[in-house]
Amino acid sequence: MQERGSDMKKRITVGLLVLIVLLGAWVVRLYWLAGEFKKIEPHFAGTCRAVGGVTGPEDITIHPRTGVAYVSAFDRRAVMAGRPGRGAIFAYDLKQGAPEPVNLTPGADPDFRPHGVSLFAGEDGGAGALFVINHQGGDSRIEVFDLREGALIHRKAIPSPALVSPNDLVAVGPESFYVTNDHRYARGWMRTVEDYLRLRLSNVVFYDGKEFVEAASGIGYANGINVSPDGRLLYVSAVTEGSVHVYDRDTASGRLSHRDVIRLRTGVDNIEVDAEGDLWIGAHPKLLTYVKHAKDPRKVSPSQVLRISPRPGGGGYAVEEVYLDTGHPLSGSSVAAVWGRHMLIGAIFESKFLDCT
Repeated sequence: MQERGSDMKKRITVGLLVLIVLLGAWVVRLYWLAGEFKKIEPHFAGTCRAVGGVTGPEDITIHPRTGVAYVSAFDRRAVMAGRPGRGAIFAYDLKQGAPEPVNLTPGADPDFRPHGVSLFAGEDGGAGALFVINHQGGDSRIEVFDLREGALIHRKAIPSPALVSPNDLVAVGPESFYVTNDHRYARGWMRTVEDYLRLRLSNVVFYDGKEFVEAASGIGYANGINVSPDGRLLYVSAVTEGSVHVYDRDTASGRLSHRDVIRLRTGVDNIEVDAEGDLWIGAHPKLLTYVKHAKDPRKVSPSQVLRISPRPGGGGYAVEEVYLDTGHPLSGSSVAAVWGRHMLIGAIFESKFLDCT
């Protein structure tokens, strides 16, 4: 009897030790995949100035003809603390000698919370339209603004149950767009499970002007999204995969077929595409450090900008790290938008963005 009891205790002890070893291995692997062991060596072949007066400039897009940047911002820390976190869309005119942000939505609802933005410039030389994800009131919808003589004229709001956890969008027509849902579960403990187990449960939905349909699925934290200049390729950043998914796009139907994966081993965020078709990505090289920064403003998180250039003839992609810092002067970079010699770098929680040359 005593021998059986002793054997049982040994088995329990061995089982616990194995469990501890496996848990430790999982934690080490998580830290490695999140980039926590990377050495940050700051570099940038240029100069930057901080532009203040904008809190939470998470996404930025630039009109290719006018040079006006549209900055989507709201105070996420205030909302997380239960306070009003009024947001705005700002214009920042890069053709001016010393541009300053101008609030284009001063009359918006006090709970206006803009997130991802996309500009449809149009093919007829018109001013175009700005599409904005709005998390106002805890629900999400797409707001469409027409650009008229430097102003934003609200056209309509598009709500839908398909917008589970929308993060970013890309307009592909005056009425049509793709949206990333970064999680399957909008809130609760399953959302956390998605992140830390790196589950590929998020998706992309397409709106054709009348209804939403799922266009792509099986993505790990779908975040930034954009299209090639000819509209035939669609790019989706997958944060917890550290990759960008590339899809062939049927321009008539909007259907997507998976083409490639660009593995970058960093926390890829928003994607902007320049006139030559190069991808510019704001990224978080240390994801768990970014999580600490999100919870505590006293903790900084490294900022990174990558440039991805498709090689001619489908010969893969050239990847260049254009910018890297330790969290100073900017913490938690989320987007990099380029126009001429200007590169604007936005961040999720900062009260500024960078105008770099």
